Amino acid sequence: MSLKYFLVLLSFSGLLSACAGGTFQTAGDYEAGKQALYAGNYQTALAYFQQAAQANPNAVYGATLRLGILTYLGQAQYLTGNYAEARQTLRKELSQHPSDHVAMLYLGLAEARLGNRQAALGYIENGMKGIAAFLNYITTNFAYSFGQFWDPSGNIRASIKTDLAMISGANTDWPALIAAGEQLGIRIEEEEEKARQQQQQMMEENFGGGR
Repeated sequence: MSLKYFLVLLSFSGLLSACAGGTFQTAGDYEAGKQALYAGNYQTALAYFQQAAQANPNAVYGATLRLGILTYLGQAQYLTGNYAEARQTLRKELSQHPSDHVAMLYLGLAEARLGNRQAALGYIENGMKGIAAFLNYITTNFAYSFGQFWDPSGNIRASIKTDLAMISGANTDWPALIAAGEQLGIRIEEEEEKARQQQQQMMEENFGGGR
């Protein structure tokens, strides 16, 4: 099999995974929203995620980090200051997918912004612990395949450990915790794209430019 043909198959399989539960149109909205999100264009991201969620609120995206479209919508709502809407959206997502730890993290952040700090701490802590457990599982059980590209430096898990220590302290620094949570939410989502790119690069090198 040529390198070019193999990479086409790899890209197509990734697209099919992203489209699980959705359509190619909603997948396009999801991709556009995701890129806007990573670029800091939160209002634009919100518009794309709203379109995708309206078309199929049950859609789930991602090859490894499987997140519902409502997670992305709630995240964008949160990042545009619509905290009450974000809370409602993220609660709906968690009712469908209780193990969505990114949704749980952002639900905690939304609760914190709305002044419900007691509830916020539990959601933020469980969300962070879940993300750390996910990374540990991927890097341990798939260490010799795609897992080697996830958080290879351990920086994300080290940051989570610091954040959890902040939560367990006597006096929580809320501005610092909220900022850390927001950064983690974006960072873990970007990690999948980075891992995919690194895996593809390794495959290109291993194939040695075969045709």
